[in-house]
Amino acid sequence: MFCKYNSAIVLVRRVAASVSERIFLVCIACLVFIRIADIMAPIGGSGSLMELINDYIDKNKVMIFSKSTCPFCTKAQQIFDSLGVEYKKIELDQIANGDNIHSTLKEMSGQRTVPNIFINKKHIGGYDDTAALHKSGKLLEMISSKESYDFDLIVIGGGSGGLAAAKEAASFDKKVAIFDFVKPTPLGTTWGLGGTCVNVGCIPKKLMHQAALLGEGGKDSKAYGWSAELNVLLLIEILKLIICICLIQDHIGSLNWGYRVQLREKKVTYYNAYAKFVGPHKIEATDKKGKVISLTAEHFLISTGLRPNYLECPGAEEYCITSDDLFSLPYCPGKTLLVGASYISLECAGFLRAFGLDVTVMVRSILLRGFDRQMAELIGDNMEDHGIKFIKKGQVKKVEQLKAGEPGRLKVTYVTESEEKSEEFDTVVLAIGRQALTKDLNLDSVGVKVNPKNNKIICNESEMSNVPYIHAVGDVSDGKPELTPVAIQAGILLARRLFTTDKTLCDYNFIATTVFTPLEYGCIGISEDTALEKYGDDIEVYHSNFIPLEYTVPQRSAKECYVKLICQKSKNDKVIGFHYAGPNAGEVTQGYAVALRLGATKKDFDATVGIHPTCSEVFTTLATSKSSGMSVEAGGC
Repeated sequence: MFCKYNSAIVLVRRVAASVSERIFLVCIACLVFIRIADIMAPIGGSGSLMELINDYIDKNKVMIFSKSTCPFCTKAQQIFDSLGVEYKKIELDQIANGDNIHSTLKEMSGQRTVPNIFINKKHIGGYDDTAALHKSGKLLEMISSKESYDFDLIVIGGGSGGLAAAKEAASFDKKVAIFDFVKPTPLGTTWGLGGTCVNVGCIPKKLMHQAALLGEGGKDSKAYGWSAELNVLLLIEILKLIICICLIQDHIGSLNWGYRVQLREKKVTYYNAYAKFVGPHKIEATDKKGKVISLTAEHFLISTGLRPNYLECPGAEEYCITSDDLFSLPYCPGKTLLVGASYISLECAGFLRAFGLDVTVMVRSILLRGFDRQMAELIGDNMEDHGIKFIKKGQVKKVEQLKAGEPGRLKVTYVTESEEKSEEFDTVVLAIGRQALTKDLNLDSVGVKVNPKNNKIICNESEMSNVPYIHAVGDVSDGKPELTPVAIQAGILLARRLFTTDKTLCDYNFIATTVFTPLEYGCIGISEDTALEKYGDDIEVYHSNFIPLEYTVPQRSAKECYVKLICQKSKNDKVIGFHYAGPNAGEVTQGYAVALRLGATKKDFDATVGIHPTCSEVFTTLATSKSSGMSVEAGGC
């Protein structure tokens, strides 16, 4: 056993001639220990042989258990050498307990002979099996294959972006799962599959806005000769709103079900459970019954969206609601205070007022932050004309319940620049911004970086976080527009990049959006304020008031509708900002987004022949610049 060490022992004997016999014996003991350690090294530490074998299989892409005297073992190794593939081998006839390992391998794999080969933790077989795979060209493919996971893609969040990505990935025959779970609001409101837009955002808001427009149209109808009284055609104010909410909720329910059907047809696995990360490529999800499952995936997409913020003052969570609750209230909100000046706040104020409610908006600083200042003020003025009251520079200090009920009665204490005041309302709706609830996803366990100011996930231009297998789209992605179509586009393109050769990125430039206030506002590109900051004197603004033809007969205000184009002079008057306040803003604005994306100039607009009589045609005849100082009062047809 120690013949290889004879020369070393002779040397030790010579040394021992001048030292004690005890030292000589110590030297012999060291040699024995070294040889035993050398023999045992391939096996590792303590534990069962099966655990040790599995450890080697797990840690090596190609693991070969062989014998030095076996010609088939040599041939198998030559195949891997020819491919330039690294492998780990253990010669069972060269280690002390090789026979025991061989016996354990038989139990584990059912194979009696060597070589016994494993690739990517999967048992391949012996030389014949390896040679057959090599001949077919599948051996290298198997070696190059990625780690086995439960799913190719797991989507966390069942909103618009997540659903779009899941369905697109599934269309490429990928195994996809989607997790969606709605944590109830303090009021207890929950909803179905589809995310914020479908359940408590774009869809119910637009339908409520449409109901408001129909009411306005009913008032105009008298001027066009319709004789029926509006109050005869409609129920009392309370019932109007409740019936409208019920009908909208019926439609939303059908959308929820439709999404479930689409996922089933696409073979996407749906889990109504709350998922969080527990380690690399692994999540743990808990359903409403407390059942916990663990799953793995090669890729993850986070599309959990945002939830409304609550004021940090007494009574806010106990007595206030948000837009998450408003669209499914089973009662009329009555006299309503909306806190905040976001587009959500103003849109809700608009349709509530249209239903005849007493509506007040409390503004801490400015209206529609992030939008064009001139257009925002125009929207605010129009809302005041519609009977909506504004509390400027106001901050809520506390909310007290005076009477319980639906809606009950609340006392709101607030401060302005000059004094502290209080007023009673039936309902208080908070619309002071939204937050990403990413802390609940346990992102720290996998090292995903978030923006500490808003907890949104920091991603690069390809929607990838700092952890390569974790992506984010939609509102939860930091620095991206908080718009449903953006999330859908980003989700679809991400799925294509992950599972096809398509490398197209989502273009976040010149994205159109619309605010559905009583006077609708659509815009593309940058605001006039931003243009001035960025380009200074290098911009020109062309603008005009206009009177929609349908306003003329009922003699609506001629001052409210307004458009402007912001152009960069040094770029041949390239249009870099588009702003429209008037009817059907979404329909008008959408088409112009294509033009701006393609680099349209003011001359391109001028050369376009308009459709008459429409509101949109005003953009083809803009002749007045702001720098000229000329009047922009609307003229006749």
